[in-house]
Amino acid sequence: MSAPSAAGQPMERWISAFLEAQAAELDAARNTLLAYGRDLRDFAGWLARRGDHFAHASKDTVEQYLIGCEAEGLAASTRARRLSAIRQIYRFAFEEGWREDNPAIKLTGPGRSRRLPGTLSVEEVNRLLAAAREHPKDRLRASCLMELLYATGLRVSELVSLPVAAVRGEPEMLLVRGKGGKERMVPLSIPAKRAVADWLVRRDAAEEIAAARGRPSSKFLFPARGRDGHLTRQSFFVMVKELAGMAGISPQKVTPHVLRHAFATHLLAGGADLRSIQTLLGHADLATTEIYTHVQDAQLSALVQEKHPLARVRRRAQG
Repeated sequence: MSAPSAAGQPMERWISAFLEAQAAELDAARNTLLAYGRDLRDFAGWLARRGDHFAHASKDTVEQYLIGCEAEGLAASTRARRLSAIRQIYRFAFEEGWREDNPAIKLTGPGRSRRLPGTLSVEEVNRLLAAAREHPKDRLRASCLMELLYATGLRVSELVSLPVAAVRGEPEMLLVRGKGGKERMVPLSIPAKRAVADWLVRRDAAEEIAAARGRPSSKFLFPARGRDGHLTRQSFFVMVKELAGMAGISPQKVTPHVLRHAFATHLLAGGADLRSIQTLLGHADLATTEIYTHVQDAQLSALVQEKHPLARVRRRAQG
């Protein structure tokens, strides 16, 4: 569903799609889903009474809603929960291409700071990549998916629907068609290029067999027999959870979106600037990328603790 068509959908359709994704991809608890649903329907009703819609609400609109909640005497915990639900549905809409921004991303709830995205250490990512190379069912496809995800930071919807033409000819750069049909170029790492080459041999052989049996060829890098014709987000989500278990990492800690965050976080820690990361991630608004500055904050803190002369004096005194 594109941004224009999303704007024409009832807000209840947005809520149901969001809740389905939370249940399928994040394994959200039933009580959490019920709370999300209640809070989002309250916000949707408030918008509807003003002739507004999820697709068009601005940051000021969300702030007005939260002010109204406070005026009603709602507890701080309730207001914080409602803001969390609104922020989550807009993050989902942003990732799906239904909106080009997240109007709630810079808002902070009562007594709460802005939540940082979950991420993984470099060592944990390496363990996941190693697990993919040992996947019992399809190590070539698993390795290709994981290497591509960590090398490019693609949205999961972009990854599973990649056209095979995008990787033909051993390209140095991957052409990604993102939200709203916007294109961006993302460099491919050497491990990713190797994983793609290995997977293409297996994929193309399977396609030849399928063609011999009368099935039409697939345009996707990761073909599947389902309605979409490519690997589903849900199937990839399950695979990532399996790999987490194989790697000795809590499956609750690992999702495709967390790996996208790891891509950005590790780039920033390595010295990349926010504008470059914004381009690679396909963020329309730099404000969306600025959440990764927590990495810079940690580096600056460590730098001061390590290099500041007074810090060295304190360490000697304590020693």
